[in-house]
Amino acid sequence: MSVVGFDFGNESCIVAVARQRGIDVVLNDESKRETPAIVCFGEKQRFIGTAGAASSMMNPKNSISQIKRLIGRQFSDPELQRDIKSLPFNVTEGPDGYPLIHARYLGEMRTFTPTQVLGMVFSNLKSIAEQNLKAAVVDCCIGIPVYFTELQRRAVLDAATIAGLHPLRLIHETTATALAYGIYKTDLPENDQLNVAFVDIGHASMQVCIAGFKKGQLKILAHSFDRSLGGRDFDEVLFHHFSAKFKEEYKIDVSQNARACLRLRAACEKLKKVLSANPEAPLNIECLMDEKDVRGFIKREEFEQISAPILQCVKAPLEKALADAGLAVGDVHMVEVVGSASRIPSILKILTEFFGKEPRRTMNASECVGRGCALQCAILSPTFKVREFQVNESFPFPISLSWKGSVPDAQNGGAEQEQLVFPKGNPIPSVKAVTFHKTSTFSVDVQYSDVSDLQAPAKISTYTIGPFPTLRSEKPKLKVKVRLNLHGIVSVDSATLLEEEEAEVPVSKELAKEDAKMETDEKPNDTSAPGANETDVNMQDAKGTAEAAGVENGVPQSGDKPVQMETDTKVEAPKKKVKKTNVPVAELVYGAMLSGDLQKAVEKEFEMALQDRVMEETKDKKNAVEAYVYDMRNKLCDKYHDFVTASDKEELMAKLQETEDWLYEDGEDETKGVYIAKLEELKKQGDPIEERYKEYSERGTIIDQLAYCINSYREAAVSNDTKFDHIELAEKQKVLNECVEAEAWLREKKQQQDQLPKYATPVLLSADVSKKAEALDRFCRPIMMKPKPAKPATPEAPATPPHPGSEAQPQGANSPKASPNRNGDPSENVPAGSGEAPPASVEPMETDKPETTSAA
Repeated sequence: MSVVGFDFGNESCIVAVARQRGIDVVLNDESKRETPAIVCFGEKQRFIGTAGAASSMMNPKNSISQIKRLIGRQFSDPELQRDIKSLPFNVTEGPDGYPLIHARYLGEMRTFTPTQVLGMVFSNLKSIAEQNLKAAVVDCCIGIPVYFTELQRRAVLDAATIAGLHPLRLIHETTATALAYGIYKTDLPENDQLNVAFVDIGHASMQVCIAGFKKGQLKILAHSFDRSLGGRDFDEVLFHHFSAKFKEEYKIDVSQNARACLRLRAACEKLKKVLSANPEAPLNIECLMDEKDVRGFIKREEFEQISAPILQCVKAPLEKALADAGLAVGDVHMVEVVGSASRIPSILKILTEFFGKEPRRTMNASECVGRGCALQCAILSPTFKVREFQVNESFPFPISLSWKGSVPDAQNGGAEQEQLVFPKGNPIPSVKAVTFHKTSTFSVDVQYSDVSDLQAPAKISTYTIGPFPTLRSEKPKLKVKVRLNLHGIVSVDSATLLEEEEAEVPVSKELAKEDAKMETDEKPNDTSAPGANETDVNMQDAKGTAEAAGVENGVPQSGDKPVQMETDTKVEAPKKKVKKTNVPVAELVYGAMLSGDLQKAVEKEFEMALQDRVMEETKDKKNAVEAYVYDMRNKLCDKYHDFVTASDKEELMAKLQETEDWLYEDGEDETKGVYIAKLEELKKQGDPIEERYKEYSERGTIIDQLAYCINSYREAAVSNDTKFDHIELAEKQKVLNECVEAEAWLREKKQQQDQLPKYATPVLLSADVSKKAEALDRFCRPIMMKPKPAKPATPEAPATPPHPGSEAQPQGANSPKASPNRNGDPSENVPAGSGEAPPASVEPMETDKPETTSAA
């Protein structure tokens, strides 16, 4: 099972994996820890990540970036409209009201949804993790901003599905940061809560989280954010400053040239980083536009002055987070600053003034989210045993259910009714059981209670519950389960029709407990999250939300413990039987991908990935032809000089030159098969030369090995060593004859080979010498390594005297107690007339094991 965490940012991404020794950030193909979130569409393939960033300057209109700002948002969103103006690629409104990205791919214009492009980014991150782990990657955890709406969260899950990933959890980026911070702390208090504020200022947004830490757990107290306050906004300020300056000084309008815009923005980003450590910084760009070199200069004071409108927005999320957490500034014990834009000195100054303490930088500003995601994945995975650490997450938005009352109702019939189900700060995950009194099919809308911070449509989804059979009772009860899952997605899980039958049946204590458990909450499968909660809420058409039962101000009651039912421990109490019937629930999520469209997107991604792989293999084959041309040409003039005739060398050199010219002209853009055929054609002439050189280089060593093998067995056959005494002379003679035959063969072949020039085809091949050595070893080894004959074991004297009635055994030559032989070895006294050898235990010698020729 893979344990991987992905932090996909607006500008770059981080891949972190869990290992036995901890969490590691994975390096990409260029050995960098951060991978650009860019997809560049080319004429024949896609370039993703580092390759996409390298191609973006030459192909800006087909280089798709800042996907995080596009997914799950309507085209009419004001923020999206502002973002589109600074993007070099074309974005239009699709038929469903959501953005479509246009790019030229495989020679024609194609349209892609932001979800599809994000799936491509995830595919690249997945391949980076797989190359590092040397295994398939499926399970993972993905970090998302806390301000992501329901639709954006679903879009991330769909993108992961397109990439072949299965997210165990979408975790808020600030929560992942808090987890990475607290799980390694060994000095957390057991009783008093340690309050830490995490301020994350990334490329495009600012997020603030206040977390309370105790030993073995963290609790998210409050979230706040500003979606449009990030490092890119400071880059944009510098961009507009210098573009206006260049328009005045150099009479060039950078905004009219997409490539010039990209180059100036990249230069402004570098300038911002220089100003973070220096009081002033220059800007120089060669041939920015119209073959003009431009120069600029700015001081930090001037930069802070033009950035004042952005800096004024920093305090608002800080104040809101404190207010939501119910804390004063003095209650925050520490402030941790992370994010790529958190290094700007003016921001640190504002944070210091607000909290009254210096912000700390104990965490890696760019990698902390990815590490936290990998830690969360390790906690959810059975593969790793992680230190006990509980993550009590909270949901940042209030969610309510709304439905229409029945028409016959006299008081407020047909009026829209609404009930708050998941208030702001509700634990994640959580389950609520809502009871309705309906007589026919009805619809329930899931919506945001407050959209002031979201800038998104209030309505999330609609669930049609029914049809269900009409009951005898006037107001049948329908129990609807609403779930807020680990990803922060709200859905209606199930609907159950409850009918009380008139017949009374005895119910035992065990049955009562079983019914009680069925009505309580199912425990979540997240070991790091608090127990999910369930609340029973009675929804009646004739009454308003004030008569909702089982909930106080929308705050859920804990559902970890089963409901206690009053039953007699011995006597069976009568109870009305409740019949439960499952009612069908139909889901409609506004703006989400349909299952059919998702499947098509998966297939399309597979086709594009296959095309990329084919093109990469084609490039490899083309490079192999080019490398062979240069390598063989150099070797023909160097170490292969003596192994080829002058005519053959001239012919091959001409062929190599012809191939080189073809590569840079007609063969510049050919198929994989053409390059393979061209390489094989060259090797037909080059391989014999290479083989002759290889034979000459290796022949001496192989011959020495055979000679050593011959001498070793010959010496063993004529040796007087006692360990070979048990081998018969006839067998030893066979070994000597085999050694003589092998030596004669080697002498004859070596003489023939020495008479030939180096460029002639060799008659003595290294492979033949190796085969001869192996054959000699197979013949001689069993003979010379033959173990000594087994010796009979001497039986011990009986412990008790023989029975008086038994016959006395003769003390003759056949007796086991016979006197020792002439050598003094009793093991040689084999009973006369016996056809079996005495029992013995013979262990094979180490030399019985097969050996290679070189070890003979």
